Amino acid sequence: MKFWEDLKAKSEWCYGSITYRSLLKTCLTDGTMAMLWYRLMQWSDSWKLFPLSMISNKCNAIFCQCIIGRGASFGRRFVIIHSQGIVINGSVKAGDDIKLEHQVTIGAERNTSPELGSDIFIGAGAKIIGGIQLGSHSKVGANAVVVKDVAPHTTVGGIPAQVIKVHNDNQPIKQIEVNQAELPYKQLQKGSSA
Repeated sequence: MKFWEDLKAKSEWCYGSITYRSLLKTCLTDGTMAMLWYRLMQWSDSWKLFPLSMISNKCNAIFCQCIIGRGASFGRRFVIIHSQGIVINGSVKAGDDIKLEHQVTIGAERNTSPELGSDIFIGAGAKIIGGIQLGSHSKVGANAVVVKDVAPHTTVGGIPAQVIKVHNDNQPIKQIEVNQAELPYKQLQKGSSA
């Protein structure tokens, strides 16, 4: 059952273990109920139980403040760390091991939605918009606005999102130098006062 895998993945992410105690704590954390409503909606759709699917969708929106379109497809070990403010378009397709923080938007632009690979972390407040591809093993920083494709093994951040790091399991992390002249004025003021 996919929800059981989701629950174990969230327990591992939040508490570093899959013990009975950590699983119980995970059941009581924010976002777990949204994961359950999503999986119930997905299961209902697969069995063509559309009224139950619609009820699950509305319960997720009302009780968890998490809006996931009925056609959205996430693979195994889907983790919602915090559910408040999440909005996901119904045509979004994603692989396994996706982890979302709160207030993430994965939305369509002109009827095209993002496609996500596997093993992706999306930070709080990030916006991923349009018919773009987010490569596997990538990370999106908090409040980033992603409107262009992201290569696999890449960390992006900023508005609009730019490459911060390129990482590969076989190679050491390659840091990307950020040009100070390209930073927004407020960031420069904050950095100069330190």
